Order: sequence, then C-alpha cells, then structure tokens
Amino acid sequence: MSASARIGKHLAAVGWMAGWLLAGCSSISDHTIQYVGAPRPPRTDPYQVELLREEPKRPFDRLGEVVVESSLNPPPAIEKIEGRLRAGAARLGADAVFLATDQTQVTGTQFWGPYWAPSATATQNRVIVGVAIKYR
Repeated sequence: MSASARIGKHLAAVGWMAGWLLAGCSSISDHTIQYVGAPRPPRTDPYQVELLREEPKRPFDRLGEVVVESSLNPPPAIEKIEGRLRAGAARLGADAVFLATDQTQVTGTQFWGPYWAPSATATQNRVIVGVAIKYR
C-alpha cells in the first residue's frame, strides 16, 4: 500500500471518529431581550440570581427575558440550563429570574439529498423563557 493511500485511509478514519463524537454532543445557546422602558441596573453576580418557578409575591420590576435553547437528544445537564438562565438575567442586572415557558418547539428545518429530490426534517429543540426581575 502506498504512503498516500495509508494517509487517506487514516484521514477517513479520523473524520469518521470526529463525526461520531460530535453527533453525541448536546448543544445550548441563550440570548436576552431587554424590555423597552425597563430599568437598566448594573450587571449582577450570576451566582446571586435566584431561579424561581413562578412570579414572586413581593414587588418587582420586569427587566427583560432570557431565552435558552437546547438540544433534545442528547439534552444538556439541567445545571447548564439553569446556569445560562442565571447568567442571562445577571447581564440584565436582575436579582431573580422566573420561568415563563419551558416547551419543545420547531426551530428549523434540515435538508439533505440531491438538489433535484431533497428531503427535509423539522428540527426541534427545547426552548425555555425566563423573565428577569429586579426587586423594589
């Protein structure tokens, strides 16, 4: 076997292994939406931001929303999702973030196949929306 054939064989094996490993990785992303006219306090420490299941009873101002999108299969650890919610709320200057929605949504479409006969599948992800708040 020639040297170039051996190199090609090794590169193919490495490519296959990399694809196999990446296919098993979970994904997570987040972004914030600051409300118009809302207070703009300085950033807070993410480790101090409370994560609440519902709106608190004490008075507060709504600062904006934190949207976290994650893969379903495999899902990321719940601690990573909670960390993203806290970090996003901290960027808005929040004392706490309460969960508004947690659901599965179609977030895109995946196409494959030849251009004359493509196939398509809807891409679904978990989408969590939290409302960042500042206590009065």
